[in-house]
Amino acid sequence: MKENLLIILGPTGIGKTLLSIEIAKKFNGEIIGADSMQIYKGFDIGTGKVTEEEMEEIPHHLIDFLEPKAEFSVEDFRNLAKEKISEINSRGKLPIMVGGTGLYINSIVYNFSMQKIEKDDEYRKYLDDYIDENGLESLYEKMVSLDPKLEDNIHPNNRHRIIRAMEILNSGEKKETENFRRENDDYNLFMIGLNTDREVLYDRINRRVDMMMEEGFLDEVKRLYSMGIDENFQSMKAIGYREMLMYLKGEVELSYAIDKMKQFSRNYAKRQLTWFGRDERIRWFDPLNEDRKEIFEEIERKFF
Repeated sequence: MKENLLIILGPTGIGKTLLSIEIAKKFNGEIIGADSMQIYKGFDIGTGKVTEEEMEEIPHHLIDFLEPKAEFSVEDFRNLAKEKISEINSRGKLPIMVGGTGLYINSIVYNFSMQKIEKDDEYRKYLDDYIDENGLESLYEKMVSLDPKLEDNIHPNNRHRIIRAMEILNSGEKKETENFRRENDDYNLFMIGLNTDREVLYDRINRRVDMMMEEGFLDEVKRLYSMGIDENFQSMKAIGYREMLMYLKGEVELSYAIDKMKQFSRNYAKRQLTWFGRDERIRWFDPLNEDRKEIFEEIERKFF
């Protein structure tokens, strides 16, 4: 008998947390985070991490458990997430995976093998020198020219992932992209995608950034930077953290950093929707304008 799995996905700022907790309370569920930055301790305001009060005593997994200087791969996520899905099912509860990191979610709902290519320090040194001389944007464009699919997968500011992608492309190994969209049938699966009018979504994102600043986001980044966590760590690649760090280092004005944070967040939301829009199994729902009753009825039919 297949294990149950409900997934709630969608762009940043759409309201995944609120809906997931509402569903968890109604259907005896536990939540598994699928966000590549909410995994890190201390990265709270800038990632929109759920607070203890917001959890309303619903158990949450794979959130706020990793030290900021640690690295964490998609394969690490897949292994831990599968364990949690089985554990939650074994307790007679409904596992609810929630997040917007496409690779994390795809590692569960598709069959694709993880790249096993070892690090190439010499080539990485060449790429670092290339970035210093030509800029990260130039390397990003080079990467996309070699594999256009990566444009939807990797943020233009994510130096770590751009370098890793170039390293894989340079290895000459056969890429797994042709298998990337091969659906698996491992779970009794229901995926809910959240979306709303694009202008409304972008306005919510802009206001969310303003609220983060009011809640002390800059102080959060100051604290992390004082701990020795800078742009060289994977954890500091999240949108907003890099921009605030540039401000703290005197490289840009605060207003510029905030504007870029909003712009990159909107761009990221657009890429998330493009990414998830390819999967025809997703049942799309507008949490701002649609009645939840129909969604609840579909969950009831699927799992109970």
